[in-house]
Amino acid sequence: MEELLTRLAATPLAEWMRLSRWGYAAVNALHVLGIGLMIGAIAALDLRLMGWRRDLPLCALARLLQPVAIGGLLLAIAMGGMLFLADPTGYAGMPLFQLKLGLIGLAIANALLLNLGPGLAKATALRLRISGALSLGLWLSALVAGRFLAFVDG
Repeated sequence: MEELLTRLAATPLAEWMRLSRWGYAAVNALHVLGIGLMIGAIAALDLRLMGWRRDLPLCALARLLQPVAIGGLLLAIAMGGMLFLADPTGYAGMPLFQLKLGLIGLAIANALLLNLGPGLAKATALRLRISGALSLGLWLSALVAGRFLAFVDG
């Protein structure tokens, strides 16, 4: 694993991420934009899953918000990967970074289990509430863990 991380750190893209102040800033801004799109869309949907604004049809709301959340997630992952290149060995060794990745994995698994299992239309109200609360908690925890990465050493 150490060899892979060292090779990643030696790529031209990794060097650019370390040396280009404006490049790093632009990638970071796109990462934050992706997170904002994803959290904004998923929080609204999660609140509806938990029972808020039951007057809004769940399936129609999901058709509107899920593509925004997925697009935001893909942008955040792509830009996060580029940010990772700035210091692969450092990030990979940070327990907080590992926690962030684990929380993201659990949040994605939660969404897949709900959408690929019975689906939103056939899930029980209890399952929707649990899935929404779990999703909101996991994504917000991942957001906090990611934000704290900027303020911790190793």
